Parts: sequence; C-alpha cells; structure tokens
Amino acid sequence: MFNFSLARIVLTLPGILLGLTIHEYSHALSAYYMGDDTAKYYGRLSLNPIKHIDPIGFLMLLFAGFGWAKPVPVNPNNFKNRKLGYFLVSISGPLSNFILAILLTFILGLQITMQNNKTVEQIIFFGIYINLVLGVFNLFPIPPLDGSKLLLLILPDTMEHKYYSIQKYSYALLFLLLYFGVISKVLFPIVQFILNYVLQILIFFF
Repeated sequence: MFNFSLARIVLTLPGILLGLTIHEYSHALSAYYMGDDTAKYYGRLSLNPIKHIDPIGFLMLLFAGFGWAKPVPVNPNNFKNRKLGYFLVSISGPLSNFILAILLTFILGLQITMQNNKTVEQIIFFGIYINLVLGVFNLFPIPPLDGSKLLLLILPDTMEHKYYSIQKYSYALLFLLLYFGVISKVLFPIVQFILNYVLQILIFFF
C-alpha cells in the first residue's frame, strides 16, 4: 500500500496540493456565501495550500494513496438556511474534486493531442486519480469526513450530539480501518470504476 518512490512523489505532488486546496476552499467559499464567515476569519478562504494542509493527511496521500486536509471551521448557526447550508458546504468539497477531475481529463486530452509530453501527462493523470480519490474518500460516512455530515442531515436531530461525541475518535477510527485494509478494499475499486468512465472523455472528444 505504501509507496516511497521519489518519482511517484514528484508526479503526484501537484495533484495532491491542487486537490486538497480546491476541496477546502470550496467548503470555505460555500459557507461564506451561506452566511458564515468563520472560515474567512481563520484564513481558510484562501487558495494557499499551506492554509489547508493537515500533516498526517498529506503524508497519507503521498504514501498510502488517500488522505485528507484540515477541516474547514464552520458554524452552521450562521447559515441563512441551516439545513441547506450544511448540505451545500458538505457536498461542495467532494463535488469540486469530481469537477476538477473532469477538467483535468480534458486538459490531458489536449496535452496528448498537442504536445505528447509523457511526464506532463503522468502529472495530469495522477491529478485526475487523486481528485477522484479525494472525492470518493470524503463521501465515506466517517467523522469528520463530509459523508458523515451528509448522513447527519437525514438522521434524527437527536443523533447530532452522538455524532459530535464520536468525532473526537475519528482519527483512531480511520487508522483502524486503514490497518485492517477496509478503506483500501472499498475505496480503490470505486475510484477505478469512476476513473474508467471519466477516461471515456478522451475516447469521445479526442
């Protein structure tokens, strides 16, 4: 699972930084438009990758193939519409990664057609793959991932307190799932399935 190849790190680093930054910026921006300026106050309404990097999550992305960024601070009580705001803020991160993966696929097609530089093509391809990983992984219903917040919206209000009590154990839970291979067995087949369809763009348009 872990890959310490220097070449792989160099090829994947641009996609990781781009994916993490756009993901968290999308959370911050959607929260701001829904009336909550908490993320802006803490400097997270930014396209600076350093503002969003979680050291452990970043290293996991480099060496394990999946990871996370620092969660954007949000106060749902400030939203103009609490449920709608919570939904939009939660879904905006994964959605931004899926959109970015599609855009990068078009860029890859243009790159292959016009320049055919293998190194650049690999960097773009890894960017596509990493953004799909981030999009799918963050939809897992595990606190504090976005999927758990989306799940919270359809659960009874009485479950909210239990959710926040579980959240403090989130990293321990993630590492347990990693240790037993649960995440990789579920995550990577889903990503590969989506990737196969996304790459059809190359066949259709190029």
